[in-house]
Amino acid sequence: MSPAALPVLSIPVGIVVERCRADSQWADFVWRAVAVLPDEPETKPWTVLREEHGATLFYAGSATVDLYPSETARYRDNLTSGSASIWIVLSPAEGAWPYSVTAATADPAEGEAFTEAGGNLVEAVAMPEMLRQAIESFVAEHHVEREFFKRARRQADPEAMARRQHEGGHE
Repeated sequence: MSPAALPVLSIPVGIVVERCRADSQWADFVWRAVAVLPDEPETKPWTVLREEHGATLFYAGSATVDLYPSETARYRDNLTSGSASIWIVLSPAEGAWPYSVTAATADPAEGEAFTEAGGNLVEAVAMPEMLRQAIESFVAEHHVEREFFKRARRQADPEAMARRQHEGGHE
C-alpha cells in the first residue's frame, strides 16, 4: 500500500483499553487494548466503562479500520486464520492519559509493523462479527488472485566482471 493510496472503505470503531495494577517497582499500571467496538460510540475518550477486581476498562477513543484492494489477500488470511483479529495500536501520549489511539487494522503485516516503534502498545483483539462480515464482503468484491512469477536468474558472465574492471582502470 502506498502512502498516497486512499482506502476504498473506512469502518469507524471504538477502542476499549484495560488498566491493571502492576506488580512491579518500575510501573504502577499495565495498559493493554482489550476490545474493538463495532461502531464509534458517542462517548468521550477515556470514559470509565467498568471497574472490577483491580482492573479498569476505558473507552479510549475511536479509530477507523481502513481497507485497501491491494491488501485483500492479507485480510483473507486473517479471516481464515481461526482467530480473526483487529490489531489496535496505542502510542505514548503527553497529558492526562499515557496513551492515545493511533490505529486499528485488519492487516496482520501492518499490525506487526507498528511494533517496530518501541513505545507502541500493539494488541491483536477478537474481530467483532459486524466487522468480519464487512471485511469478508470487501474481500469478495475486491480480491484479485495474483499469480506468483518466479524470476529466472541470468547466468553469471565471468568475462563481464573482467571487462568492467578493465574499463574502469582497475587491475
